[in-house]
Amino acid sequence: MSKPVAVVSGGSFGMGRSIALHLAAQGYDVVAFGVDAPGIQGIADTRAMLAAEGLSAEVLEADVSDEAAVNDVIQHALDTFGRIDALVANAAIGPLGTVLDTPPELWDRIMAVNLRGTYLCARATIPAMQRQGGGAIAIIGSGSGYGKPNMAAYAASKGGVLALAQSLAYDHFHDRIRVNTIIPGGGGIVGGISLARVGGDPNKLGKGAPGTVAGRVMNGEDMAAAVGFLLSKEAEAISGTVLDVGCFFHQGGPIPGKP
Repeated sequence: MSKPVAVVSGGSFGMGRSIALHLAAQGYDVVAFGVDAPGIQGIADTRAMLAAEGLSAEVLEADVSDEAAVNDVIQHALDTFGRIDALVANAAIGPLGTVLDTPPELWDRIMAVNLRGTYLCARATIPAMQRQGGGAIAIIGSGSGYGKPNMAAYAASKGGVLALAQSLAYDHFHDRIRVNTIIPGGGGIVGGISLARVGGDPNKLGKGAPGTVAGRVMNGEDMAAAVGFLLSKEAEAISGTVLDVGCFFHQGGPIPGKP
C-alpha cells in the first residue's frame, strides 16, 4: 500500500519543520515548502535534520503568497506521488504593531502570506482531494484571531484564517474533506514567528509565560502530534473543530501567570 502524502506550507523552519519531520516519521511522503528568513535556520537546515534522523521529504523553496509558486508545489506533489491526502496550512508571518504603526505595505504583506496563502493552498489542493474521494486539511491558527493588543494586522489575518477554515469545513463536508484548526498557546513558543519578533534569540522567549498544563512551554512536537492526530484515520469523523495546544486561547485564555 502506498504511503499517504502530505503537503506542509511554511515547512522550512519552526513549527512547520517540526510538523514535516513528525509526518515523515509517521510514514507520510512529505512535500514541505517555504522561504528562508534572515537569521533563522531554513531550507538547507531542514534537509540536514531530515537526513540526520534517517527521514526523507521533499523540501522546496516557494512563497505561499505567490499563486503560481503554490500551484507548482501542488503539481510537484501530484507528479511525484500521484495524490495528496493531507494539507497543513502553516506558513505565516507575525510582525507586531497597531494600525497606526503598521504601514499599508506591511499590512498587505501579512494578509498575503497568512490569509491569501492559506486560501491559495486550499484552492490548489482541494480539487485533487475531490478527485480521490476525500482528504484532510489542518490549518494553523492563533489565539490572536480573536483579537490581541499590538497585533492588529496579524490578528486580523488570523481571524480571517479561522473563518476561512470553518467555511472550508462546511463547503467540503460532502467531499469527505475534513478541515480543522490548531491553535498554539501559552507563550514562550520557540518558532519562526516568535523568533522573528525577538531578533532570533530564543533566550528572550518564555519569561513569565504560563506555558502548558504539562508544566512547560509547548513546542513544535506538541503541535505536530496534534496535527498528526487530526490528519489520521482516527480523526476521520472530525471536521470544523478548533483544537488548542497549550493554553485555552480558543476558550478565552490565556491562563494568568502562576501565583
